[in-house]
Amino acid sequence: MKLSLQDTDKSQLLEQLGVANRQFQQTYPGDKPDRQPVHTVYGGANLFKSDTCVRMGEIALNNLKTYAPNFTELARVLQLKGHEHLPTLEKDIQALTERLDAMSEAERKQEHAWLAYSVYNKIIKKLQREAVEDFRVDFEDGFGNRPDAEEDETAVRAAQEVAKGMQNGTLSPFIGIRIKPFTEDLKARGVRTLDIFLTTLLEATGGKLPDNFVVMLPKVTIPEQMTTMVRLFELIEKANNLAPGTLKMETMVEATQIIMDEEGRNPLMRIIRASEGRCVAAHFGTYDYTASAGITAKYQTMAHPVCDFAHHMTKVALGGTGIFLSDGATNVMPIGPHRGDNLSFEQLKENRDSVHNAWRQGFHHTTHSLINGLYQGWDLNPAQLPMRYAATYNFFLSSYDDALNRLKTFVERAAISTLTGDIFDDAATGQGLLNFFLKAMNCGAITEEEVLATGLTLDEIHTRSFFRILEGRRQQKA
Repeated sequence: MKLSLQDTDKSQLLEQLGVANRQFQQTYPGDKPDRQPVHTVYGGANLFKSDTCVRMGEIALNNLKTYAPNFTELARVLQLKGHEHLPTLEKDIQALTERLDAMSEAERKQEHAWLAYSVYNKIIKKLQREAVEDFRVDFEDGFGNRPDAEEDETAVRAAQEVAKGMQNGTLSPFIGIRIKPFTEDLKARGVRTLDIFLTTLLEATGGKLPDNFVVMLPKVTIPEQMTTMVRLFELIEKANNLAPGTLKMETMVEATQIIMDEEGRNPLMRIIRASEGRCVAAHFGTYDYTASAGITAKYQTMAHPVCDFAHHMTKVALGGTGIFLSDGATNVMPIGPHRGDNLSFEQLKENRDSVHNAWRQGFHHTTHSLINGLYQGWDLNPAQLPMRYAATYNFFLSSYDDALNRLKTFVERAAISTLTGDIFDDAATGQGLLNFFLKAMNCGAITEEEVLATGLTLDEIHTRSFFRILEGRRQQKA
């Protein structure tokens, strides 16, 4: 066959293209396979204790059992699939629960009550085992503007409590602090709190940070604020003998200017680049953002269309970069208006109705986030935790069978391609399906064993990379 192009000409052209391709891949490496927490709990620094996360789990569990003492009650409140077929009488509920308890998981899946039963019991286990996945010791909105001496003292005390939590094993798997923003009036206070907190913590722990520790920088509007944080990190690392690059940060999307700048451009990528690889996540601030868009207080909710616009602009700007994205918080707390031990029937009913209404709002907000590809959000009160997990587990369990069949098909196609020598070039979709199972496993919706039905091995699952799975199978067949 006669060719018109010389090998040297083709090599030069392809090498030039290769440089551009590799540069693109560095900018957009794809979604990180690392664990992403399903939420971040923001709590005032003045209230933080070493066992805060443990106590929050106890409060959350009590709230769930008080206002939904069984899975049928929760299913009716949230109108989970099959709720209309569930019994209402206590003796019938007890009989159904005992029957389901005695079944294997495979047997339970054939029952119309399986989803509601599974969601409820997984919530209870999660609240008992790991109620809080991520916690932010908050020196910003959750703490407020206080005298410098008080914030200094709080920074020291909070750091000591974190150190105590590290020693006792009572911290959440992910943890960090939120300092005040680097605006002109608050930048000095933010820097001072960061310095005091980290210096105290590292002195108390012998130079160790908690696992997955981050610093949240709120209300970012210009890249220079991120650059300043990077330079501060370098100084703190040097002063405390930390390895370069140890300190990581997050930013917040809570002003219209971070979605579109004065020249009509989306500045998010420039802001992330200014972190020089230290920024790992971008969290949405529902109420600051809606306020910056001129929305009045009554309508400042996660369901407002301006929030969806901001989410989509953020995903378009940062998609494929590996930056974790988080939605905001529901501001309606599931707490009854009446307190005390001797409440009337009417007061108890008002409490129950108020909590159930708040549950539904939180459940729908979280579900909306998940549908839009935002797998993390904020929680502000322990009573919100049950609905965070209710929505998350319902989302993953409802989609499990479909995702299982699709990933199993992809694995089989990859195996065929490996055997025939064909190129299987749809790894991105395979990674998306694998990420579904990884996220479901991370939050406790499913177990590792339930992923084995896809045809993957545990070792392959632990690689957290569909591309590496394909490469491993090719090498085995070579």
